[in-house]
Amino acid sequence: MFLQQLINGLTLGSVYALIALGYSMVYGILELINFAHGEIYMLGAYLGIIFLGFFTASGLNAYSLPLALVLTFILSVIFCSSYGFTIEKIAYRPLRNAPRLSPLISAIGVSIFLQNYVMLTQGATDKVFPNLFGTAGFEFLSVRMTYLQLFIILTSVILMIGLRLFINKTKMGKAMRAVAQDKTMSSLVGINIDTIISVTFIIGSGLAAIAGLMVAMYYGLVNYYIGYVAGMKAFTAAVLGGIGSIRGAMLGGILLGLIESLGGSYISGEYKDAYAFIILIIILLVKPGGLFRKAELEKV
Repeated sequence: MFLQQLINGLTLGSVYALIALGYSMVYGILELINFAHGEIYMLGAYLGIIFLGFFTASGLNAYSLPLALVLTFILSVIFCSSYGFTIEKIAYRPLRNAPRLSPLISAIGVSIFLQNYVMLTQGATDKVFPNLFGTAGFEFLSVRMTYLQLFIILTSVILMIGLRLFINKTKMGKAMRAVAQDKTMSSLVGINIDTIISVTFIIGSGLAAIAGLMVAMYYGLVNYYIGYVAGMKAFTAAVLGGIGSIRGAMLGGILLGLIESLGGSYISGEYKDAYAFIILIIILLVKPGGLFRKAELEKV
């Protein structure tokens, strides 16, 4: 039972980690909590249903289901990245030099707007995502893993490794790290701050879209409120690992998924949402900056 819950926790934690990366990336550069990020995840799930329905109606699913699925992922990422870019440009950029409370209120406003936008356009009832993988899977060590669980874990790991390499090895990634350390000096050496911030929102939104699609495939149901719940949990994961830390967001998300799965299995499933917050409080009492966030030196 422990190994089975470990697999379930890794599956859920992988999704939390992808969403938490968006929170950490934005905070690392802007020191802003993008509370609308959970709604981008929710939009990814809805867009997956819309695009997959279109490909089914056009007959592409019957011709090649893998191709239809790949195109669904690509289009959902493009649309959600566009949403992220637009939100940053309209709701956050004009308030970049405003008091800290102003962009926070703006972020909450965008979140509420997107929730109601989806509710009005798609309806308030749950939407069903087609079961593409079925219940097929394999067993090892008396533990069963479905192909969908394997797909979610592998996809998340590949994306997290790819993001890590992008941040550490590419010119754009190095510019993002420079802006996170010192915006003023970065601008003096020729880095376009606005471009870097836009790229950060685009990447984070794309990862959230993929997470939303995979959760829709996993649970089979989507509603306009899932972004709030998943967003709060992913934000908790980011704080748990150390907000602003890429590695912390990855490991914090996985740890959160394991805590929920094991706590719900061995203690009580009714309070599984509370376990993560209890662990978060305990960890922050010992390490206020989170598990992997380095101590910041104050310049005098």
